[in-house]
Amino acid sequence: MTVIVQRRSFNELVTRYWTLMSRVYNFPFVQRHIYSPAQTDTIKQLCEHDARRIADIACGTGILASRIRSELPHATVFGVDMSDGMLAKARARCAEVQWRKAPAEQLPFADASLDAVVTTSAFHFFDQPAALAEFSRVLAPGGMVSVATICPKERRWTRNGMGERGPAHFPTAGEMERLFTAAGFDVVVHRPVARPVTPPLVSVDWICVGLKT
Repeated sequence: MTVIVQRRSFNELVTRYWTLMSRVYNFPFVQRHIYSPAQTDTIKQLCEHDARRIADIACGTGILASRIRSELPHATVFGVDMSDGMLAKARARCAEVQWRKAPAEQLPFADASLDAVVTTSAFHFFDQPAALAEFSRVLAPGGMVSVATICPKERRWTRNGMGERGPAHFPTAGEMERLFTAAGFDVVVHRPVARPVTPPLVSVDWICVGLKT
């Protein structure tokens, strides 16, 4: 019960933070240099796996979900976020995406109902084992999960374990692969995010793609 209460408090803190961030999240400079490369790489993975029922988790103001809907016009796309502020901007951006309010660890989808679950620049805020287990639950056999997040090279400047960590937990690339494997995913992509130019501060941006076995 204590862990559940802690997680609920943490989710509320993250929600308040992103509600404030929704005011600047759409700024072109922020998107171009921080978020856009991971989103483009994610769409490439979706195209290669021919996903048709797709959920973008922690969708923010809906930029990636809207791009998916535009670039994969035959797909049914869901955007999921906990922040009312983010979702308000997402709904204003695109009426063809189905927007939902929920945490990554409790998705509003039936078992085996999706072909792909993606998330960019948010995984460090999740209860990572619980989120990956939930992604597996909602994915059909052979379904794809794609996570793009910051992965430090070494475990020195972050702390491990939910009870010890600060407001975010950034897994190393090795930890990411082990998390995917433990959740029952076959890892098929495991590399830095493709970027035309890699600024020093985002040199550890990583993408990991797994298929549900």
